[in-house]
Amino acid sequence: METMEILSQTTEADFSLFALFMQADWVVKSVILGLLAASIWSWGIIIDKILLYNRANREIKSFEQSFWSGQSLEELYNILSQTYTKGQASLFVAAMKEWKRSHEQRASSTIGILSRLEKVLDVAITRESDILEKRLGFLASLASAGVFIGLFGTVWGIMNAFQSIAISKSTNLAVVAPGIAEALFATALGLLAAIPANIAYNKLSADSEKIIEKLENFADEFLTILSRQLEARGQN
Repeated sequence: METMEILSQTTEADFSLFALFMQADWVVKSVILGLLAASIWSWGIIIDKILLYNRANREIKSFEQSFWSGQSLEELYNILSQTYTKGQASLFVAAMKEWKRSHEQRASSTIGILSRLEKVLDVAITRESDILEKRLGFLASLASAGVFIGLFGTVWGIMNAFQSIAISKSTNLAVVAPGIAEALFATALGLLAAIPANIAYNKLSADSEKIIEKLENFADEFLTILSRQLEARGQN
């Protein structure tokens, strides 16, 4: 009979997610709301980065077709300098600006020109890398801290459950279950936020590194082309 009463009380309790949230105290509610907000923000970053990297790869492919099409560097520069450029195109425009500036100033030191071109390309690569990697740190932080934040909510909820037992002086399931349920809810949200963030961070970091590698390879190739032109000019 007593068992039937316990089961009846437990069944009558509302264990929906909304009910668990409303029953929680302000600490657990803060943890839950924080994890929900972090999860939504992380998905926004993930979608934004996927679109950004796809667009960056398309722009790289388009620029490489133009660059290796046989069109003169001067003509390509005149076209690209009139528009906002990104990726390899921005590296090309930055290097060509320094190249033309050196010619206008009639710089005679080949080593000095190449050194300035290399610095310009390094700065352009750094700028593009910052754009590609922006906000990835948030995903890494959420991946590592999300579980622990959820665990904090769980520990706090279990403490509340034990306090309820002490106050009621009963280990009745109807007394213990709600506190434990809300505690586990916090852990579940922590995992829900951390697991996608961890997977996305690893994937997006790898994609970003591949794009940056393409930028660095182009910078080396373009610097080699300009170096040949400087040597040919010196011989003449």
